[in-house]
Amino acid sequence: MHLLIAVVNDPEKIDEILSGYLELGITGATIINSEGMGRVLSHDIPIFAGLQTLISRSRPQNRTIFSVVEDDKIDPAVELLQEVCGDLTAPATGIAFTLPLDRVVGLAPELGEDREGL
Repeated sequence: MHLLIAVVNDPEKIDEILSGYLELGITGATIINSEGMGRVLSHDIPIFAGLQTLISRSRPQNRTIFSVVEDDKIDPAVELLQEVCGDLTAPATGIAFTLPLDRVVGLAPELGEDREGL
């Protein structure tokens, strides 16, 4: 199992991503509001104020999705993110990455309650 982390720059795409996750059998995710480094620096540190021209002031914050995903669902989930968000290698689209999990406790029954030594 892996932790799939996706930072989505267009919050309006979250519903479509979560619906796609359900179709893939990914039944749990946590979504938080997030803000990128460039946006923070452009507002808080005067020397980086030039970044303001690259970042739309009206753009809402990003959303970060955390989800524990079975190994065989990682590739389809990343493909879904690319389909919904667009090419993640393009600027201001989003990012996705995974981290291996050694232990998971407290998930829905379909993922197991205590999965040590995954």
